[in-house]
Amino acid sequence: MKRDVDYQWRLSELMARHGLHNSTDLAPLLRERCIDLSPSQVYRVVTQRPERISLKLVAALCDIFSCGPEDLITVTAADAKRGRRAAGDQHPVDPTVVKMNELRPLRARITGDD
Repeated sequence: MKRDVDYQWRLSELMARHGLHNSTDLAPLLRERCIDLSPSQVYRVVTQRPERISLKLVAALCDIFSCGPEDLITVTAADAKRGRRAAGDQHPVDPTVVKMNELRPLRARITGDD
């Protein structure tokens, strides 16, 4: 069974609860913990959902806000919904995919000149 896994990045909510309303307020707190990010990097970490993030940064954020990673990242997982198919339906065929048995040459037929 396939699973759909997703997450929510809750850094801006944590910052608001602690009275930090700008990404510029977070930069010095990160620098105190030896995380040196540019202002644009800090802004992106606060305002956008990161696809990749270092565990050192997660640990620093947890230290700053006295929380655990589960307060910073909320994970959701559910069984993937399967599409309904009729009994005779098959998977959709990609027209660009050629099967190996379709690559055989056609048999030549030799006929007389008569």
